[in-house]
Amino acid sequence: MSDSIDRRSLIIGAALSGVASKAFAQADVPTRPARAPSSQRLEPLRHIDAGVLKVAYYEAGPADGPVAILLHGFPYDIHSYVDVAPQLAAQGCRVIVPYLRGFGATRFRDPATLRTGEQAALGADVIALMDALGIQRAVLAGHNWGGRAACVAAALWPERCSGMVTVNSYLIQDLARAMVPIDPQYEVALWYEYYFQIERGRAGLAANRREIAEILWEQWSPDWDFDDVTFDRSASAHDNPDYVDVVIHSYRHRFGLAAGDPSYAKLRRRLVPLPPISVPSVTLDGDADGVLPASDGRASASKFTGRRIHRVVEGAGHNLPQEAPEAFAAAVMELVRP
Repeated sequence: MSDSIDRRSLIIGAALSGVASKAFAQADVPTRPARAPSSQRLEPLRHIDAGVLKVAYYEAGPADGPVAILLHGFPYDIHSYVDVAPQLAAQGCRVIVPYLRGFGATRFRDPATLRTGEQAALGADVIALMDALGIQRAVLAGHNWGGRAACVAAALWPERCSGMVTVNSYLIQDLARAMVPIDPQYEVALWYEYYFQIERGRAGLAANRREIAEILWEQWSPDWDFDDVTFDRSASAHDNPDYVDVVIHSYRHRFGLAAGDPSYAKLRRRLVPLPPISVPSVTLDGDADGVLPASDGRASASKFTGRRIHRVVEGAGHNLPQEAPEAFAAAVMELVRP
């Protein structure tokens, strides 16, 4: 991330206008119980051709259960859900946890396909995976890039989404305002985004992908005491041969410095007006998020036209599903069993 630059724009806008949606509701602040980090691996992986990708994914739970698709972010991997997936499966959900494009064992099917990381592509990947698996409707849940993918899919294909959980609220990028500066105290947290705009940054990511990821984990989750085993388990997903190209394209495209894939031109146009999300939603903020402070959710409330609950999770940082899996799983179940 920080995929939060767009949310900050919403915060500023709401502060100026004082407008909040009547669809907004805020829940009590849950407390995160102490727990030991899981050393489990999400295995075995399955593979399926889905759109432009051959997607590697983990599946758990009954095949006929309500579907929850859990979407990870950058620079993380499917193990953000290592403790969420079994909780949902134990409650009867069919849980699908895919590696995003450029991560883990997911591969592009055609060597000629542009290695784009743009938001339209991430959302389209979710729908392509659902089509390939024969899934008509699912709860989509994600953080960081995965949260953006969930927002795009929910906004553009609401008939395929029975509910949505995201960390940091509405994450569809306002590309028209990409060059509008924000408060310097927030700009400094985006150092990596600016670094990736130049070829030195591309070379740095290629040479030091693990070191950069570890710095971001520490900065974004200052209260999360993850160990080397936990980090290494996820960092191995960044050895994907397309990782650097997809990440660099994502951060350059969001600033208008890289062209998008023509295949997604129609979807890009539909995202320009920042379409609202009409499906039932639960949005979560960690109160120890090192990218930006937790909010009360009102700044983005107008972007949710359906039932929406916003919740602040005590002690959680930016990788909220892995740091507070009980809270994240509970949010998904609120939508599975409303």
